[in-house]
Amino acid sequence: MNMRIAENIRFYRKQLGLTQEELANKLGGKRSLVSNYENGYSVPDIYTLCRLAQIFDVSLDDLVEWK
Repeated sequence: MNMRIAENIRFYRKQLGLTQEELANKLGGKRSLVSNYENGYSVPDIYTLCRLAQIFDVSLDDLVEWK
C-alpha cells in the first residue's frame, strides 16, 4: 500500500479532531478498521476512499496524492 494514503488518512482524521472510533462509526465499521488503514495493514477499497474523501472534504486525488 502507498504509505502516503495511510499517512493522509491519519492527518485528515486528526485535522477534523476525530478519534479512530469516531471515523470508523462514520464508515460503518470498527475502530480496528481505521487503525489498519492508518498503519498500512490494509487498503481501503475505492468506495471507502471516496467516502473518506467526502468526510474529510478533500478530493480523492488529494487523499491518495495522485499526480
